[in-house]
Amino acid sequence: MSESDFFEKQYLGLNKVSLGSRLALATFCFLMYYWRENINKEGELFFFTGIAIILFSVLLFFVLHFQTQVLNGSIILDGLWTSRKIKIDTSSIVSAEKVNYSKYIINFPVYNLYYKGTIRFYTRSKDAVKLIDKDGLIYMIGSQRAEELCQVVNKKLRK
Repeated sequence: MSESDFFEKQYLGLNKVSLGSRLALATFCFLMYYWRENINKEGELFFFTGIAIILFSVLLFFVLHFQTQVLNGSIILDGLWTSRKIKIDTSSIVSAEKVNYSKYIINFPVYNLYYKGTIRFYTRSKDAVKLIDKDGLIYMIGSQRAEELCQVVNKKLRK
């Protein structure tokens, strides 16, 4: 097997929206623990729930959401253990350009989501690569290194 032209891994725990909501919930649990311990003298449940949420958040830093790889004329998107491997042949791609993933601030992680005529892959970052194939299908692949991915795909298109 030859060396890949582009390789990137994206982890679930690094999504800012999900991480922020988990930390806010943990902070609430710790505040409730403090209040219950000092006023009502009971509140261990809040403390242990807050610790569990923080441990869960740390574990999610190591859970791979999906990886993007450009190898042998194909873009391979391999997700979690329960998701299918997606292989996009670069010979079927008409254009590739770097775009903003979404106009919204809050974007949740998705893998192989068909929404409004676009197949989306996203974990975190504001940038994405928009691929259009010969059949008119649009792929949006979110990436922290979208510029590099776009250059690699465009280089494959020129060959």
